[in-house]
Amino acid sequence: MDFSLSEQEQAVADLSNQILGDLSTPERHKQLEADGAAHDEQAWQALSEAGLVGVSLPEDCGGGGLGFLATCLMLEEIGRTTARVPFLAPVAAMAVAEFSPNHPCLEGMASGSVLVSPALVESGRDPADPSVAATATVDGWTLNGTKEMVPFVGQADCLLVPASTSSGVGLFLVDKAASQVEVALQETTSGLVEGKVALTEAPAERLGTGAEPAEWLVQRCTAALSAVAVGVVSEALRLTAAYASEREQFGRPIATFQAVGQRVGDAYIDTEAIRLTALQACWRLDQGLEASTEVAVAKYWAADGGQRVANAAQHLHGGMGVDRDYPLWRYYVWAKHLELSLGGSTAQLLRIGDALAAGTA
Repeated sequence: MDFSLSEQEQAVADLSNQILGDLSTPERHKQLEADGAAHDEQAWQALSEAGLVGVSLPEDCGGGGLGFLATCLMLEEIGRTTARVPFLAPVAAMAVAEFSPNHPCLEGMASGSVLVSPALVESGRDPADPSVAATATVDGWTLNGTKEMVPFVGQADCLLVPASTSSGVGLFLVDKAASQVEVALQETTSGLVEGKVALTEAPAERLGTGAEPAEWLVQRCTAALSAVAVGVVSEALRLTAAYASEREQFGRPIATFQAVGQRVGDAYIDTEAIRLTALQACWRLDQGLEASTEVAVAKYWAADGGQRVANAAQHLHGGMGVDRDYPLWRYYVWAKHLELSLGGSTAQLLRIGDALAAGTA
């Protein structure tokens, strides 16, 4: 794999860092939390106006024409600032562009004015084996079933739903405003509002054919979560290193204590493992290479290593780690949220084990 970024990709990373560093500050988070806001409209609008939301969509619909890796670089900065924006919406929009390139909503998705959210989760089931059923009708398709933990469903205009058909799994686009779609909001421990969606004969549009579109979306959403985790653990580690350098005990900074230094060193190793495995998975997907095992490895490190970094950061901060006036607690709950989303470490190890047993890893 190639670890270097192109000039355009580096520009995406730098611009994302600048915008979110200016707008998604701890003070802004406190304001949003006090107002009970689930979504930072100001940050999302700034990312949209800068062309970052649609950076990986085709140029003919108003996108930037770059690859999946460019979006992942933006997602890393979202994780670094824990910005309350619908970070999986750009990935879902890429699926629409890939399997329905002439869709009339693509221009709105590229501009950030139309939000599409992936509805992948069902209780006790793998995203690749949905219980939501799709039935062909004279006018198209209808869906029946329930999806849970749909991210930013309150702001979404439409949903991307994997569903089972008589010939396998398909991917369907559903208008959230349809009367056959019922949404119940679910507030998570991370503060990010998700939702439970009940579909009852909900009209739907199928994207592409066969199981490939659903697999395509699940892989990229999983890799995207790993990219967000890179930003989360990197900033948690930076905050911890700065605090340990300034916090004094027995007349000296606690960073000079061997046990503290070892703990921070272990967290640094975990952070780099999360970064490199996420970059490998995102790069391979960007290049159109087989990446199912690499995605599972990246998500494993984001889940397992990410939680170790979050635990170390909170432990080394002592009481400051749980002080809600101090920003670290957000990184802890985001790390836990990302750990469990679309399968934790055990689920990823099972996927890697299956690939090894089949000789495809």
